[in-house]
Amino acid sequence: MSHIAVIAGARPNFMKVAPFLRECKKQGLPARLVHTGQHYDKNMSDVFFRDLEIDEPDAHLEVGSGSHAVQTAQVMMKFEDYCLAQKPAWTLVVGDVNSTVACSLVAAKLGIKVCHLEAGLRSRDWSMPEEVNRVVTDRLSDLLLTPSRDGDENLLAEGVAPEKIHFVGNIMIDSLYHALPASRESIIHEQLGIEPGNYVLMTLHRPSNVDGEASLTRLNEIIHEIASQAQVVLPLHPRTRKNMESFGVLSKLEELSNCILTEPAGYIDFLALSSRSKFVMTDSGGLQEETTALGIPCLTLRENTERPITITEGTNRLVGTSKEKILSAAYEVLGGNLPQKKCPEFWDGKAAERCVEIFQRERAL
Repeated sequence: MSHIAVIAGARPNFMKVAPFLRECKKQGLPARLVHTGQHYDKNMSDVFFRDLEIDEPDAHLEVGSGSHAVQTAQVMMKFEDYCLAQKPAWTLVVGDVNSTVACSLVAAKLGIKVCHLEAGLRSRDWSMPEEVNRVVTDRLSDLLLTPSRDGDENLLAEGVAPEKIHFVGNIMIDSLYHALPASRESIIHEQLGIEPGNYVLMTLHRPSNVDGEASLTRLNEIIHEIASQAQVVLPLHPRTRKNMESFGVLSKLEELSNCILTEPAGYIDFLALSSRSKFVMTDSGGLQEETTALGIPCLTLRENTERPITITEGTNRLVGTSKEKILSAAYEVLGGNLPQKKCPEFWDGKAAERCVEIFQRERAL
């Protein structure tokens, strides 16, 4: 039967496909979830299916880890087998991970239409693998669904036909609003022994921050400084933990009484942590958006962002990777210098409805 193959591979994808799949079921639009297995750790994948109320995948490619080339190639080979056997009419990909670009390439070469949900975002930093994935995926796509107006502008500037572009809003915020009530019931604060509103939440996973001894040593110094002023909660990405251990940073943080290191949290528990934090420090793209929707101050430890709307309209501040700049910004927020909340256009929990409406209006199936 003609259907949309909805691709999810890594943790950031699950928050984006969950609302779309729910709305497809509600509106009778045939969609099947294909889990590539790019994230295969239970804390990075399985728990999200439970928290986001996602049904079991219709297909699981079980790709696992590997270099960018190996992982992309594995996804391509296994997704090609799926397409030849199941014959989807559309492939819907989200975000900017390896699974996104791999499945887009396969679909395009097989003549299957491609829809990119969260299209048009640009950091203009070609050292980021995600930027390569975004640009290539957008070029291959027949339908581009953007989360913010700057996405439309970027695509038009690159010569994409206007009729392919549709501004639908930020679908990840659909998941956030859907899960907020459950997050209020989370007992994560009691489990960690922390007081709501009285801690700094920190996440680190980008190679520029966690793959080198110098950068991890600098972050260790930053965390020690901030922990002298406020409690720090740091859920550790598996690669971050591994590198911290390799470079001798982990033991130093474990000795720090005001820093709580945890395993990656499920979506509900993490939302409970982020929504009730004093502020967030991160190198994540999605967390920049979530904090803007929640009205929580966010300091982004990167030199650029593909989500500038979180700065111009939201609560995000790009602070770079310099120890001095990061600490200066952190002390400002701790001192009460807080940005004003403004939620961007169409970050209203109804993006999935607009996505499905577009498929139905254009008789895409």
